[in-house]
Amino acid sequence: MRWFFGSLVALLVCLGIYIGSAIVSLGGLVQAVKVRDSAEVIARTDTARVRRSLVDQIVAAYLKQIGRERPVKPLERLAANNHGASVADAMIAKMFTPENLMAVLSKGAISVGGADASMRGLTDIDTTKVFDTLKRVRPTKAVESQILVGEAENEGSINRHFEGSGRKLSGIQLPTAAVQVLAQNLARNAGRNDDGNPAGGGVGRQTHD
Repeated sequence: MRWFFGSLVALLVCLGIYIGSAIVSLGGLVQAVKVRDSAEVIARTDTARVRRSLVDQIVAAYLKQIGRERPVKPLERLAANNHGASVADAMIAKMFTPENLMAVLSKGAISVGGADASMRGLTDIDTTKVFDTLKRVRPTKAVESQILVGEAENEGSINRHFEGSGRKLSGIQLPTAAVQVLAQNLARNAGRNDDGNPAGGGVGRQTHD
């Protein structure tokens, strides 16, 4: 019995430390955003993971839009997925300047490839209100958690991944409306070559047998 209670206390202590460190780490990111410390924000961000999370969301929404218009053949879906991902990645790459990332995290202002969208910013989060902050947390993996930036998931969220000695921003989950705007922009860009001319028989165009 003593062993059981001892283990339970140890587990609760570890859980408390884990949650406490997560809130402190989130507070550091929020504070860096509030004072517009771009270098600190970048240091607290896993840019590769964030880019991948945004590209995956945009391409998924893009494929859904194609599917609503007409049936998509397997080979066409594969081509759309590959080409769309490369175009989306190029779009998102332009977003990852310190200034643009700061605009997304502070104001929720998203401007990618000529398309503008919005979400709630991190400055709305007050990590000194511990219980309010805990309500925003959604554990997703053992080393990752989702933090709502609004009152609900459809208002957007961020992901925090434990890496090395601390946690880093590893994903930005956009509101549905914002993803759709970016997916529509992807459809326009994916249908053109790098020189701006329409692509022949490429993504977004119906193929024939």
